[in-house]
Order: sequence, then C-alpha cells, then structure tokens
Amino acid sequence: MSDSAAAREWTTRRERGALPLIRAMAWLALHLGRPAARLLLFPVCLYYLLFNGAARRASRNYLERVLPRRPGIADVWRHLHCFASCVLDRVFLLKGQTQLFDFRITGEALVLDILKRRAGCILLGAHFGSFEAARALGRRHGDLRISLMMYEENARKITAVLTAIDPELARDVIALGASDSMITVGERLERGDFVGILADRSIAGEATQRYPFLGSPAAFPQGAFRMAALMRCPIVLMMAAYRGGRRYDVVFETLIDAAPPPPARRDAHVHEAMRRYVERLEHHCRAAPFNWFNFYDFWA
Repeated sequence: MSDSAAAREWTTRRERGALPLIRAMAWLALHLGRPAARLLLFPVCLYYLLFNGAARRASRNYLERVLPRRPGIADVWRHLHCFASCVLDRVFLLKGQTQLFDFRITGEALVLDILKRRAGCILLGAHFGSFEAARALGRRHGDLRISLMMYEENARKITAVLTAIDPELARDVIALGASDSMITVGERLERGDFVGILADRSIAGEATQRYPFLGSPAAFPQGAFRMAALMRCPIVLMMAAYRGGRRYDVVFETLIDAAPPPPARRDAHVHEAMRRYVERLEHHCRAAPFNWFNFYDFWA
C-alpha cells in the first residue's frame, strides 16, 4: 500500500469505528458517571476483539514491534482496553472534571515559561494516550488556551461530539484545509495560545517523509513542522500515557526552539524537528506500549 493509499485507508475506515464509540461513551459517561461507565468497556472491547479483524491485526503488528516478546490475544485485549479507557476519560476531561484523575506532570515549567512570555507554541502530540490531558494543565492555569487542529472532515465529526458535551469546546477546533485555517492559527499563536496537532497521521496528497520507527521506515506528515517554521514559534512535544485506574503521566518536552531558520536552512530545520519527534514518539511507545492508537497498517 502506498503512503497515499494508507492515508485514505485510515480516514475512511478507522473513524467509522471510533466516532460512534465516542458518541456512545459520551452519552453513557455523562449519565452514569465514570465507575459505572467503565463497566461497559468490557463488552465494547470484546466486540472489537471479535469482529474488527483489521484493528486486531494492526494491533498485533504494532505490538510485535514494541514489546520484547511475541504478543498474544491478551495483549491485543489490553491494547483495545487502553484505547477505550482513554476515549471514556476524554468525556470527563472535556467537561473539566480533572479532579477525577491523578495527573503526574513532567516539564510543566517549560509550558509555564512559554505562557509567561505569551510566545505561543505548536503543541505536537500523537494518537497516544490522551491529548486531552493537556487540558488538565490548561485548567490549572486559567490563561492557557489550547486549540486543536484537525483534518476538515474529522473536525466536522468531532465538533458535533464536542458540542454535545460542551458547546464552548467546539470553538477550540481549527479545521485543517479550511480557507482561513492558517490565519486562525496565526492569530491564536500571536495572542499566546497553544495550537495542538496530532502529527503521526497524514491524509492523501499531504507531503510526508519516511523515518525509521519501531524497526521499519514509516511515513510522517511534514505539515505541522513546516507550519511551525513559517510561524517562527517553538515546538513542544506533549504525551500523556494512561497508566491504569485514575493515573496519567503527562510529559512536555522541547523539540525545537523559536529561532527562525533562514530560508536556505528551512528544509534542514523541518527534517531535524521531524527526526526528533519520531525518536521521542518511539521512546514513549516503548515506555507505555499499549497507549499508541493507530489501528491500521502504519508501515504500509
């Protein structure tokens, strides 16, 4: 499968499964509460384990690369359960109920320094753990505003879900590919906001670069990194691994500073930022292997 075919595959197949799950989890969580809603993770995960062969195969393929042993069906179950747990917890995080969780944050001083300087930054994440855990820090420091960039079709779907949880949240979604998306990003960075992007997936037609990742080359999109170079803002990596129960380990790391490269060095600047991103993503995947949620053939 080519890079563009793989990109089309995740946008057309995976979201069909994930978004109904998010909608169902949101409704149940808001009516039942977290302890009761967690009981429903068992039948949800069992359904995916039994009837979603593509997700099951993709999970095993990934786990074979990241675990120090051959994965079994129990490992695939654990992978799916970790994903479902993060989907469920996302509802409570979006509702601001951060008191339900135990957040252990590393690198908070880095974020607070950028916030103090009102510099704004590109906050890069991945489909790893819970990006919404960044809101825990944002709510702790009320002047930290985080917007999330999404591909346009997914943005429309996610916005509908967010509106059902809290209508105010939909304002923090920026649709990639919209005519005014770059203007919106520039305005929010200028006022000191953080703009979050999950930088481990591409769409058909998007420029990508292949880097070694968990033993084989894989394609990563260049867009977020080129945008950061043009906007002349720092790039910060954010990962929040789910550790079971109520606990999330949240890590902020500097990937690149705000020094704008001269045009002749921009490609090298982008390459270096991408290389660091892929290396750190691999590090976090190995440290918390059941937290990476790309249930398709990422290496195709």
